[in-house]
Amino acid sequence: MEYFLGVDIGSISTKGVIIDSNLNIIANSYLWTKGNPVDSIKRLLNDLKKQVSDDIKIVGVGTTGSARKLIGAMLKASVVKNEITAHAVGTSTLYPDVRTILEIGGQDSKIILLKDGIVTDYNMNTLCAAGTGSFLSSQAKRLDVLVEDFGKIALTSKNPAKIAARCTVFAESDLVHKAQMGYKKEDIIAGLCYSVCNNYLSNVAKGKKIEEPIIFQGGVSKNIGVQKAFKDIIGKDIIVDKFGHLMGAYGVSILALKSKERREFTFSVTDDDFETKGITCNKCGNNCEIVLVKQNNKLIDAWGNRCENGQVKI
Repeated sequence: MEYFLGVDIGSISTKGVIIDSNLNIIANSYLWTKGNPVDSIKRLLNDLKKQVSDDIKIVGVGTTGSARKLIGAMLKASVVKNEITAHAVGTSTLYPDVRTILEIGGQDSKIILLKDGIVTDYNMNTLCAAGTGSFLSSQAKRLDVLVEDFGKIALTSKNPAKIAARCTVFAESDLVHKAQMGYKKEDIIAGLCYSVCNNYLSNVAKGKKIEEPIIFQGGVSKNIGVQKAFKDIIGKDIIVDKFGHLMGAYGVSILALKSKERREFTFSVTDDDFETKGITCNKCGNNCEIVLVKQNNKLIDAWGNRCENGQVKI
């Protein structure tokens, strides 16, 4: 049996799965990136290693997410793909008939429309945090509750407050105003859940036809308050898979399996020292910002040049 590693690394969270040749997830991990993707990958790999036997043979690695290129260089990945492709592949593997994917992560969100397993349209929002997990986390701190309890508290509300959904600044200002007016905490929290959904639907999903089956995924999909808000607003059934927060990692692990390239991966990479460095090439007017990646003081990859002047020899 061959095994494959998939990693989805973003600015907020780092996700990883190991699958077997039959596409079964045999190990998974979800942890915070904490602003250090190199360290988070090492912690992720150590967590995954504890869940599998020492004799399994990982022969392919795939990476996705905002730091996919960096982590791909570290892990010598055979596949480095964008999040749209990774989420579409992972979701359509488990749900072949899926038509709409609603995804809300830590700092961005996306909608993916599919037909017969093929992406027909998509949109991403990376400009405003009002409809993302980081927004909910910051408001949870403001309200002195655990973000993990947000959903449970929201479901106890009988009169959700109307919170401005246009942007983070307006939403936070409105939240403070509602609290000063005497709104119950559960009503404010429920209102925030509806605010996230309204923000998503009016920005990310604007002009898109949301058709069933609908899959809601990403870290925010675990929030049962947001789940309910989406169902109430859209008026359609929404599926939340238990691995929904791992779907990008799952999808890119499948792409690694489908790749013809086979290269044995070992967890010993966690013992290596990695260093990244940014330099500016001044050889022409492009002034390219080039990223250098070193493993144990040896240059293993570089990117960022837009012409041959900035090309770095490995």
